[in-house]
Amino acid sequence: MKIWKWIGIAVVAVFALVGAAFVAVFAAMQFGLLNVRGSIDERNAFFLDTATTTLPAQPCTDDAAKSCDWNQTPEWVVVKGGLQKDAGVIARVSKETGVDARMIATVVVPEQVRFFTSNREVFKRYFEPLKILGSLSQFSLGVSGIKIETAEAIERNANDPASPFYPGEGMADLIAYEDGVDPGTELYNRLTDAKDHYYSLLYTALYIKEIQEQWKRAGFDISKNPEAVATLFNIGFAASNPNPNPRAAGAAITTGGKTYAYGQLGANFYNSQELADIFPR
Repeated sequence: MKIWKWIGIAVVAVFALVGAAFVAVFAAMQFGLLNVRGSIDERNAFFLDTATTTLPAQPCTDDAAKSCDWNQTPEWVVVKGGLQKDAGVIARVSKETGVDARMIATVVVPEQVRFFTSNREVFKRYFEPLKILGSLSQFSLGVSGIKIETAEAIERNANDPASPFYPGEGMADLIAYEDGVDPGTELYNRLTDAKDHYYSLLYTALYIKEIQEQWKRAGFDISKNPEAVATLFNIGFAASNPNPNPRAAGAAITTGGKTYAYGQLGANFYNSQELADIFPR
């Protein structure tokens, strides 16, 4: 009987030691005693494949004293990796809608950079190590930040041949709902699917196409004008007024210590050599 007593004491002691260890680790985490300098960079290198492991020689950091161009920032490294992963989906959407794949990426880039720079903790903990595009899920939805009311306007335009934004035959079929489906719920699910960005990118492309058609009917071709397209994507249908001299404007986005207008940042990507092998001009 005495041996069983000692065995029982030993078991209790082991569990006590394990519990103490967990408490010690938890306390160390709370006080930052387990933080390791450079651990985020090392973890990122593990998740990056060989095609995206080349980081800028002196990339910008959170140090406000440093500044660099938009494509020398940690945010761009993540957006670039995400666009590479979604390249097949973007190509499919481009083929279905007739909208240039690089132009689709052009309006996604500033929205993603804005999302990451305004959500630093989320960026560092989740999107940076995985190199995936963020799917917004509050007021602005999907990888390009489309609002529900904007998506509903896209659907109305696609179904109304009399609309100045009508994108042409066949476009409405791409976003038609099955019988018995609640459109409101289904639309939200389409735009917020974090695992499949097809619909998020499809609505993005249709918005671009509808804006381009409006301007084309007014006598202005902006199909190769990234400043105009990215700006109009940001400011909305109501602010789209066709004119001969559109300028880059939109929300201010600060990255790498420099501030860009939404349309300017989109155009900087479009006119650069970044991802030109995947999304040629």
